[in-house]
Amino acid sequence: MQIDVNRELDRLLGGSQHDPFQVLGWQVIHREPLTVVIRTYQPRAETVRLVLGRERLPMYRMRDAGLFEVVLANRGLPEEYLFEVVYPDRPMRIFHDPYRFPPLLTEFDRYLFNNGTHYELYEKMGAHPAEVQGIGGVVFRVWAPAAVRVSVLGNFNDWDGRVHQMRCLGSSGIWELFIPEVKEGESYKLEIRDRDGMLREKADPFQFHAEPRPKRASVVTRLDFGWHDEEWLASRRSNNACTRPLSIYEVHAGSWQRDPGNPGRFLSFRELADKLMPYAKDMGFTHLELLPVMEHVRDHAGGVQVSGYFAPSSRYGPPRDLMSFIDQCHRNGLGVILDWVPGQLPTDGHGLTRFDGSSLFEEEHPGEGGKLLFRYRRKEVANFLIASVLFWLDKYHVDGIRMEAVTSMLYRSEAAGCGGRRENPEAIDFLAHLNRVVAGRFPGVIMTADERSGFFGVTRTTEAGGLGFAFNWDQEWAAATLDYFCTEPRFRKFHHGGVIQPPPREWMERPLLPLSHKEVVPGRGSLLARMPGDKWQQFAGLRLLYLLLWCRPGKKLLFMGNEFGQLSEWRSQVSLDWHLIEDFGYHRQLQQFVKELNRFYQAQPALWEEDYGEGGLRWLAREDAERSIVVFARQGRIPEDHLVCLLNFTPAVHHDYPMAVPFCIRYQEVLCSDESRFGGSNVCNPHLKEPFGEPVENGPCHVLVSVPPLGGIILKPEGESGGELQGKQEKMGGKSDGVH
Repeated sequence: MQIDVNRELDRLLGGSQHDPFQVLGWQVIHREPLTVVIRTYQPRAETVRLVLGRERLPMYRMRDAGLFEVVLANRGLPEEYLFEVVYPDRPMRIFHDPYRFPPLLTEFDRYLFNNGTHYELYEKMGAHPAEVQGIGGVVFRVWAPAAVRVSVLGNFNDWDGRVHQMRCLGSSGIWELFIPEVKEGESYKLEIRDRDGMLREKADPFQFHAEPRPKRASVVTRLDFGWHDEEWLASRRSNNACTRPLSIYEVHAGSWQRDPGNPGRFLSFRELADKLMPYAKDMGFTHLELLPVMEHVRDHAGGVQVSGYFAPSSRYGPPRDLMSFIDQCHRNGLGVILDWVPGQLPTDGHGLTRFDGSSLFEEEHPGEGGKLLFRYRRKEVANFLIASVLFWLDKYHVDGIRMEAVTSMLYRSEAAGCGGRRENPEAIDFLAHLNRVVAGRFPGVIMTADERSGFFGVTRTTEAGGLGFAFNWDQEWAAATLDYFCTEPRFRKFHHGGVIQPPPREWMERPLLPLSHKEVVPGRGSLLARMPGDKWQQFAGLRLLYLLLWCRPGKKLLFMGNEFGQLSEWRSQVSLDWHLIEDFGYHRQLQQFVKELNRFYQAQPALWEEDYGEGGLRWLAREDAERSIVVFARQGRIPEDHLVCLLNFTPAVHHDYPMAVPFCIRYQEVLCSDESRFGGSNVCNPHLKEPFGEPVENGPCHVLVSVPPLGGIILKPEGESGGELQGKQEKMGGKSDGVH
């Protein structure tokens, strides 16, 4: 096809050329005899020479703006050549012509992306070091279908958007350019000219690393790493998280601990691997959950204003530091979950908003509170987000994703005139699509939703019409429970329902019980400060709260600092108050109690095997509102794996209290929150308890116990086999009644 060369050159100089390869690089102008013209655009050059082997041919300045060309007759097609460029104000440079290489992204890749099913998109988009025709460099690709021109900026072109203009690959909206000699570690940006002629400097949406703030350029980065966690990954694939112990330590990497010598400096992930990993392991947690570690705009935002969906924040070092951290966690039996934020886009100018001058990634109209929402109905946007999750699972070996603000995704807005909510079917389809792909590609990975509206089917399988998450954060439980614990003990009898909320049956959502960062954000106060009473009662109340959390059906999550009774609410720009545990006082004793809870929890299948089955919890006594005492049993898959829990929510001590038990057998106390080593008054039960045949509420028998103040005890059968328990159970009329 013949083109008007002058017209296309004018478009190139005017910044509106979709395919600069039409006029730059080498072009055949005659077949017989074979005549080739080679052009280059060097707007800052004084002179340019073409280097062909040992020859140096001067190139003619055909336009004052910096267009140079040379005509070659009867020389054949030039397989390799270089430009020697002389500048008036800097040293000469010799480099390969980026406009002599063919398109590298296949049509099949483009098809998959435009269809929303290119799940390894991160292998193609962004900046990838590569070798093309034996020449090393970097392939840059970006999606910007409404752009008039897209250029790569960097030190290699003096940040001049005229030099490295990219090629748009057909109707895909993808722009591509291979730039020789660019190396790993180079900083770069994308310059985009929109249809109104405005130039926008943007970070790469697919950047794998970014410059440390306040700089905002992307950095060419390889993601190769020598992993040593094969055993962990193999074990993960065969495990069902629903029937395994799951105790999560939630951490904000920037404020768990700072450099003591320089409190303003963040610890890198390699430093955290030497401190945080062994601490969490010693405390008995099974997993770490990191608040968003993706590149984000503001330190104080806690990471939720994500600007790099494929890049860990440079605050904590380069990508390999995070890989090393996760690898060490896995080799020490500790899983890693990442928070991920697909519910909104930040409004910063260098990010995704108005990326190519159009509402490309975001909805045209903001949601409630002016939030920018992702455009889930656009297949390429959904593909971008799905590929982001798969990227962290693939390249960083993470064990789970907690999805922030799912509720804001599920609903477009309040429905007009009816006071209800209007569902967002595109977001619902996106979430189901995402979880279906994750389950197929990474079995054993834990997908958790933060959904608060009661949307039905969050943890149902996608085959059954659900969203396909493994767990849902039960914020309602956390809110109701904390409201109850913040009530003065003498008034708790009037709010007894706050601790006997019915757990969901197996056909409902699978809860994860979170005492998370959301409970200690500025303005809410610390958990310890919210407990009523004097100092002793506050710590006793916190131990009781944790005992309830660990004994109740549902997986567990505790935010950093709560394990030792952080005095202040969470502040994302300062370290936790680690000095509180330097002396063996209440704070350190509380920390020891949490450690004991975790170890006890993992050793007792009754506390996690049947978290989501109807037989997993049996209320034995929940009507003693006057004394604010509840008794319930937890049971595993076999009858002998059961525990009986009593919790007393007032400071009163009761001796010879008739505690309901499910079997007429002897019991022994295996945990007491009031032990003196935990800071309690040591009202415990060191001796075996003989059963009495009189029923108490739903318990066919009872034992007499001492009830600690603001404390709880856990009893376990002593001296009976599972077969004997089974026989007693059958005499009672079958399995536990599952009363909720």
